[in-house]
Amino acid sequence: MTIDEAIAELRAHIEPGRAEGMAAYHKQTREVWGIPNPATNDVTKGWRQRLTVEERVQLASDLWQTDIFEARLAAAKVLTQARIKPDDTGAWDLIQSWVPDFDSWAIADHACMAGQKRLVADPTRVDQVEAWTQSDHMWTRRAALVITLPWTKQNFPKPAELETRDRVLGWAAGYASDHDWFIQKAVAWWVRDLSRHDAARSRAFLDTHGEKMKPWARKEAARHMS
Repeated sequence: MTIDEAIAELRAHIEPGRAEGMAAYHKQTREVWGIPNPATNDVTKGWRQRLTVEERVQLASDLWQTDIFEARLAAAKVLTQARIKPDDTGAWDLIQSWVPDFDSWAIADHACMAGQKRLVADPTRVDQVEAWTQSDHMWTRRAALVITLPWTKQNFPKPAELETRDRVLGWAAGYASDHDWFIQKAVAWWVRDLSRHDAARSRAFLDTHGEKMKPWARKEAARHMS
């Protein structure tokens, strides 16, 4: 599939009059077409079924380079798959290469969802994510927490999973005094989701670091704790 064919397939789902509202909601200055998310899901699902891994990686790269809002979402979605065999075809490297381009939550979160699958497939990649926590780019620092959210969800974590959980909580502790809204939201998100499966660790985090956080973020982090 060529990039022109992919663009044509996406554009067939444009809803007239929708683009302006989407651009305002997502605070986009890049081109927005006005394609509903379910339509993008359906198109990219078809691509995942029809294309080889190598073809999907190339298509994702080409879509991202257009710098069109829905095309970047589609680039992430075409790589959002738990099992990619072989897993060394460049999907993870491509997702990593996008991180410095993050500038809005929707694009960043869709890309991180694809990245989550690749991290779970190979947890040693968390070593690479740790470097993001030292970036001057806020969206890169935020991505380190969003992409590691799967480690908040295990009910019966193995020792290595607990080690990663504590490692990421260490990153979150370093973020606690960073009062950028998106960073505070990411810390609250990680601790809140963790509290559903490991309330003791979430409570200990808030007892130690909660006073550094903005009050609304601390409240959000504790939402599911009695």
